[in-house]
Amino acid sequence: MSDLSKEKVRLLLKKRGSVSSLGSHEVRAKETVAKTKDSISTVSYIDEPGHHDDNTRPAVQMENTYHMGPSKRFPVLLVNDILKDVLTSYLQEEKYEAELCRQMTKTISEVIKARVKDLMIPRYKIIVLINIGQLCNQNMRFGSRCLWDASNDTFTSHTFKNSSLFAVANVYAVYFE
Repeated sequence: MSDLSKEKVRLLLKKRGSVSSLGSHEVRAKETVAKTKDSISTVSYIDEPGHHDDNTRPAVQMENTYHMGPSKRFPVLLVNDILKDVLTSYLQEEKYEAELCRQMTKTISEVIKARVKDLMIPRYKIIVLINIGQLCNQNMRFGSRCLWDASNDTFTSHTFKNSSLFAVANVYAVYFE
């Protein structure tokens, strides 16, 4: 690639607000030689597999709100209904198989997290934990400990059973100040 075409690519990428991850060291080397005051070097991973997002959103700079509490409370009952619906739809007819259940925990947790995020509850971080096990007349207890603000943080849990497996789903909502 000639120097002229490299310079055109660099200017095009600079207008777009990103520098290609391939060959970006060449672009950075020329930027440091030119020493322009307003140049900002960023890296975009859009060319690499797995980092492609169909809905690219421009970066929004947020200002401080100085809110110490949530403006909208976390809807525990609505999230509990989501847990019931997802666990029932995914596990109703399933038989326990270790490998299948390992993959199902990942899938179910992503589906639940996406559906909870679709509720657009501002300033809450969502943590989803799924446990699936074989049902063979055993006892089991689950426990968790968290650094918790009892006035703002909350959780919900749901248990599902069919003829061969059980599942416990927990969703923690932690308010982010």
